[in-house]
Amino acid sequence: MPQTASEASPSVEEAFSRGDDSALSAAYRAYGGLVYTFCRRTLDEARAKDVTQEVFVSAWKGCRRYEPAKGTLAGWLIAIARNRIIDNVRSERRHSDRRAGGDIAEIPVEAQVERIGDRLMIAEALRCLPDRARRVIAMHYFDDLTHQEIAQRMSMPLGTVKSDLRRGLAQVRRQLESAHG
Repeated sequence: MPQTASEASPSVEEAFSRGDDSALSAAYRAYGGLVYTFCRRTLDEARAKDVTQEVFVSAWKGCRRYEPAKGTLAGWLIAIARNRIIDNVRSERRHSDRRAGGDIAEIPVEAQVERIGDRLMIAEALRCLPDRARRVIAMHYFDDLTHQEIAQRMSMPLGTVKSDLRRGLAQVRRQLESAHG
């Protein structure tokens, strides 16, 4: 039976925190797409590729600071990416404002990047959930169904629906908390 990302991640995360030789490529395979997608939502393609590379280089240099017990590797990488994106956007704005001879316009870059990061982390956290828990959460929050309606549609006991919802949301919360340090 194939492993889900959440089942495979702890070994990647632990290996990464120890600085094991194969851990960087495993982390990139597991989370490179997530980090690049986050970067690409705010930056042009070339800058997104550069910032994605910077994130993994920076993470690898600081791999011993990553502590799996405090949060997921995806969350830690997204936090690094968030800072790199904000720095990159600010730097580009300073340079473009100097070239144009104008004042630096203060647009709330942090809030925009934060929202994008949160959306991607929620999507990643949902993706890592077992299928049944993901369906229960989607039916409750996106389809606006009650616990009883979900239980009827999925032919499950009401207590199982409530347990899946509670455990799934707890897992999503842990992943989001790890992204926010």
